[in-house]
Amino acid sequence: MPDYLKQATYKYKKALAGMLIKLKSASDDYLKAIDNDNLSETGLSHALEFLRDNLEVQIPGGIKNSTPDIQKQYVYENLNRPFRVCGVVKNEGEPGGGPFWIADSNGIVSKQIVESAQVDISVMDQNLKWQASTHFNPVDLICSIIDYNGKKFDLDKFVDFSTVFITKKTKDGIDIKSMELPGLWNGSMAHWNTIFVEVPQVTFNPVKTVM
Repeated sequence: MPDYLKQATYKYKKALAGMLIKLKSASDDYLKAIDNDNLSETGLSHALEFLRDNLEVQIPGGIKNSTPDIQKQYVYENLNRPFRVCGVVKNEGEPGGGPFWIADSNGIVSKQIVESAQVDISVMDQNLKWQASTHFNPVDLICSIIDYNGKKFDLDKFVDFSTVFITKKTKDGIDIKSMELPGLWNGSMAHWNTIFVEVPQVTFNPVKTVM
């Protein structure tokens, strides 16, 4: 990073980290209250609002109309996860993926980072959605991998192993197909709590250069 750009990047890294700390702290308070059987009816309502408004979790109608015990279990399962706050920049034509809303095989919608190789652009609907994307892959990832008791999460439990995909590459001038396992920020973080935050283009400085 050139020296004249460093202060701007420091500012936004601190902002992203501050957002993570704020969200993680609130999440831990709800989890501890559930763990100690000390979450009131009002507190449970606030926890569901936190999931909806702060983490943008699309809560199923069945959960909204269920018993307090089922709601507490739902809150616990959705909050007791690793957190990531992703700084993303507007897409200005760089190759690569970006942030999308994704529906899984059970119809559960979540925020994911999608690579181009995962999209079948021969399908018109998918192609239009891909072309309409507004932001580029994260340029910063601020992560928390510690649970509310201070123990490290078993990160393998939060991987979507179905996100293996085939991509085309070249080796020694020969076109080959490569099978890629769940990547750093897509499949391997599929079940993390995710927040996307737009950051200025100045914070994005690719280092890939042809020498």
